[in-house]
Parts: sequence; C-alpha cells; structure tokens
Amino acid sequence: MLALMDADIVIIGGGQAGLATAHVARALGLAPVLLEASRSTAGSWPHYYASLTLFSPARRSALPGARFPGDPDGYPTRDEVITYLTGYAERLDADIRTGHRVVKVAADSTGRRFEVVEDGQSFSAPIVIAATGAFGRPYRPEPPGLETFSGIVLHSSDYRRPEDFAGRRIVIVGGGNSAVQIGIELSGQARVTLATRHPLRFMPQRLLGVDMHIWLQRTGLDTAGRARRLLTGGKGTPVLDTGTYRARIATGNPDRRPMFTRLDGDDVVWQDGTREHIDVLLLATGFRPGVEYLTELGALDEHGQPKHRHGVSATHPGLGYVGLEWQRCFASATLRGVGADARHVLDHLLKAHRPRRGRAA
Repeated sequence: MLALMDADIVIIGGGQAGLATAHVARALGLAPVLLEASRSTAGSWPHYYASLTLFSPARRSALPGARFPGDPDGYPTRDEVITYLTGYAERLDADIRTGHRVVKVAADSTGRRFEVVEDGQSFSAPIVIAATGAFGRPYRPEPPGLETFSGIVLHSSDYRRPEDFAGRRIVIVGGGNSAVQIGIELSGQARVTLATRHPLRFMPQRLLGVDMHIWLQRTGLDTAGRARRLLTGGKGTPVLDTGTYRARIATGNPDRRPMFTRLDGDDVVWQDGTREHIDVLLLATGFRPGVEYLTELGALDEHGQPKHRHGVSATHPGLGYVGLEWQRCFASATLRGVGADARHVLDHLLKAHRPRRGRAA
C-alpha cells in the first residue's frame, strides 16, 4: 500500500511550465507539490542540442516574477536557459520533488479529488496540472521502406552536435525551425538535404528592428485565432529567419527537396525516380504531449491528445494543462507563454472549488 499524502495542488513536470504554474499557485495562496521525473528542474533543456537558442529575445522569455538576465534583445542559449530555470526553482517557495516519475492519475471514489501515483508514494489533491511538455514523446513517422533502411535513423531529440556526423550524407525530414537550424549546423560537416512535403516558408525574425514575438503581443495577434491561421494556415511550417537561413539554403548545402517516395536499403528514392545513398535519416518531425499517465483517467482522445479548452480539461473538473503547443496562443509552449496560461487555467479551476490547504510533507 502506497503512502497517501494530501496536497492543495499537484503539478506534474518540473520544467518551465511546471515552475511557472507553481509560482502562480503560490501567488493564489496554494501550497503546490511539484513532481519531476528527472533529477533536474530544467525540464528538457539539458537534453537539447548544444547550439540551440531561443526563438524569442530575453526580454520576452521570462517566467513570472523573474526577468531573464543579460542582453534583453539577445537570444538566450540552451545553457543560459538551464541556468535560468535552475535558479528560478531554487528561489521558488514550493515543494519540488525531483526523481519522482508519475505513472498514473486516477479519480478517487468521490470524484472530487485525484490520486497521483508515482514510485513509492501517492498524492491526493483536488487540482492536478499536467505540465510535462512533449520532449519525452517524439513523433517518429515511418516513411515507406524504413524497415529496409540500413543506415542510422535519429529523431531531432537525439541530436547533440555536428561533429558526430562528419562526412556523412544526411537527409532531414521536416522543415520547421529546428530542422532548418540543425540542417545548417550539420552542413558544415556533412552533405545535407531537407525533405519536406511543401516548400519552406520563411518569415522574418525581426520587422523594422523589432522581434516578431513583440509584434504579435503589441498587435494582439498573439492570442487571436488569426495568428494561428497566419503561422500554420499555409502550406508548410513557417521558419523564423534571423536573416541568414534563407541565404544558407540558397547555397545548396543544405538544400531542400520534395519529400522522397521511399527508402530502399541504404538508398533514398526521390520523386523524380533517382536513387541516392544516404547514411543518416534524421526525423525533425516534432513531438506529442507526454501525458500517458492520464490514459486510464479517460482524459485523452484516441490519439493520446488531451481533451481541453485553453488548458482546462473538458473531461474532469480540477484537471488542467500548461505548456501544450497552441494551448491558448502562439507562445503557449514557450518560456514567455506558460505563466499567462498557468494563471488562466488556475483561475478557471479555482472558480469551481477552492481547495483546502494541504498537508504534503
């Protein structure tokens, strides 16, 4: 029998979404328990490739209550984000438990509280926030012939540094920001092609010297449906161009080609029928929400996606989400967006019932 501890609110995930939610919960008078599977409070950032930088400037990349240090118009690096998140957690007045992987969330017999089960312990709370992000669940499509491919198959989540691929022939599946950034970095060591179903869509990172994220906020498009149509309504994923990406693609390494028809042994077969030997197939195909622990609860659809409206569960009162892509706006899955989304979700959940102060140890 697992020990059962009471809590005001349990937050699952100790990265940027979970930390922002814990800060908002404290401001609303709650005593949050935050459960993080890894030993770090930097979320998935320690696992990203070394050269990754934010796509938003530091002045628009802060969690609630703590500005991002350094040049406000600069784009923070992966390691700077790790340092920022670690320091944020250390200053946060919350019960943060690392090394605690949640395996299941269930409704109790009353239907008014949840039981959050992790190795060796279980928590009871009227409010649960799933803030685990998506890095732990990479989407890995299987192109025709993959089972015959004798080369290396990686997801972008496996990629760390270009030196590991010196002299290789690489095809990257995907045309978003990460695919382009990785492709350009790899092109210094290897011959690289971006294979996409649609041409690349470049959008300027800065307009008239002002970052796109700031324009979206100032115009109100950040939270409007028009922004989603603008950024995802066309063919192909938009790539925020710093001013160099389009030019680098134009050099021919990396190049962009229409999606291949199949793989055959260690060959890729292009749409014009030509065949080419490749060494590495890298899937820059995105992620899916890592919320498998909600499956038995019945909170997910047939594709494993949360059923929600702007982060508030459509199936279970007291259940919410923070950090989902396009949860409420363009910035929902980013450092600058999670704080506002956390406040929105907790305000809505607290209207339904104000939990009594917990006794979590």
